[in-house]
Amino acid sequence: MIDLHSHTTASDGTFSPAKLVEEAQRIGLRTLGITDHDTFSGYDEALPLARAAGLDLVRGIELSTKLNGHSVHLLGYFLNEQRPGLVEFKKWIGDLQESRRERNIRLVARLQELGLDVTMEEAAARGGGMTGRPHFARLLVEKGYVSNMQQAFDDYLDESAKGYVTRREPQFAEAAQRIGQAGGIASLAHPIRLREDLASVLPKLCTDGLTAIEVYHSDHSPAQTELYLRLANEHRLLITGGSDFHGAAKPEILLGTGRGNLRIPEDLVQRMRA
Repeated sequence: MIDLHSHTTASDGTFSPAKLVEEAQRIGLRTLGITDHDTFSGYDEALPLARAAGLDLVRGIELSTKLNGHSVHLLGYFLNEQRPGLVEFKKWIGDLQESRRERNIRLVARLQELGLDVTMEEAAARGGGMTGRPHFARLLVEKGYVSNMQQAFDDYLDESAKGYVTRREPQFAEAAQRIGQAGGIASLAHPIRLREDLASVLPKLCTDGLTAIEVYHSDHSPAQTELYLRLANEHRLLITGGSDFHGAAKPEILLGTGRGNLRIPEDLVQRMRA
């Protein structure tokens, strides 16, 4: 069993890297990809633990990019320590981390303008290595401003919500090309969330540097999985897949099996490595 999409406390997951490795062992996972937002720190912390446990750990990252004015997530895999481009890539994601911190300051100010009693310190206390919108959502639930995480995003934090503030996100093409320059595979994350018709925009995404599609994901129905598999094959793209595990932040999604719907082919990682 493999799972190439998971998050730790280094970004917006609730499992520490050590606990995530422990959970992977418990359920019999053979290969695990850690894809924290804008950082490798969760992977770096988990790597010696995974090696000791005999778990194949894949370096990954998830980036928020802009495509036609909307946020689109891009996964990067197998970014290579031996490639000079990885040094530049790490400097670049350092800039993205700074833009996230700056956005958080403006987000606090906006929520306070809307009459919500929240502070940066409170949101950061609910995060780990990096504070993001899910930590603000958790804070709003705890303070009783909303009844659940989804309502927090719908009412305050999503792109169309009244509390939303923008942050500097790279264009899709730049992010895909930077992943490629670092020796990595650039995979479109959870394509079900794409606002455009995937079949229509896929030729342009391929030109921009896309090399894979996340065909298998907890949010995908069997019919959607079949569609994305067909499109990947038509455009000669690699296939990736994972649960998008966040721990208690998304309790309905389990590591390895998602919502019970994940059946990721065992040879997928070998094809990616090849």
